[in-house]
Amino acid sequence: MADKLPAVRSSQREIDAFLKQAARVPTLAQAKGRLVFAIDATLSRAPTWNTASEIQSDMFDVAQDVGGLAVQLVWFRGRGEFRASSWTTSPAALGASMREVRCASGFTQLRRVLSHVRTQAAEGHVGALVYVGDCCEENAEFVLKEAGALAILGVPAFMFHEGRDPNAAAVFAEVARLTRGVYARFDSGAAGRLRELLRAAAVYAAGGAVALTDYGERVGGEVKRLARAISER
Repeated sequence: MADKLPAVRSSQREIDAFLKQAARVPTLAQAKGRLVFAIDATLSRAPTWNTASEIQSDMFDVAQDVGGLAVQLVWFRGRGEFRASSWTTSPAALGASMREVRCASGFTQLRRVLSHVRTQAAEGHVGALVYVGDCCEENAEFVLKEAGALAILGVPAFMFHEGRDPNAAAVFAEVARLTRGVYARFDSGAAGRLRELLRAAAVYAAGGAVALTDYGERVGGEVKRLARAISER
């Protein structure tokens, strides 16, 4: 039996809107910036993971005007589980990947994240690393050694720290300093602040410090502070 046509057809307006949106999604070759989006997916991170899944499309939208963005999702959880997605320029694809992940108890793997980004950067241009986490259970000396190696390749780390864990604050801030990136803290449930931080990192990855400074002047607030911090490095 032949397949039936859908009972409800899309209107011309809906079709035009879809085509317009599709035209805005650049190919990997067209995207000017590349950003590794790394998130701690251990159990305590579940609420923020869900928030990040909902707002990640903002990174693509804001980077569109400065050349487009390709993103690779990296996450870890459980007993040494570590995953990296393919590069994508589609917020829908990235969102779908994030929605498939379920946070699970385990230890942090920041050192491994930094090593992975270093490998990616050695194979091709990576504009920035965004890391979202709340603690650091690793040997700080080993983590910072990897950060130093990443710094040689010119990849800044945007270290976004949820909560107030003092050890994580110290390690994250030093990773940011070594890589000439920035450290910023946000509280659990602060979706608006996380959105601003992710937008700023995306603009930098796609357009560099000049684009971030210009964007910061236009929107002000947290983005302007981050732009100033980057320019002072």
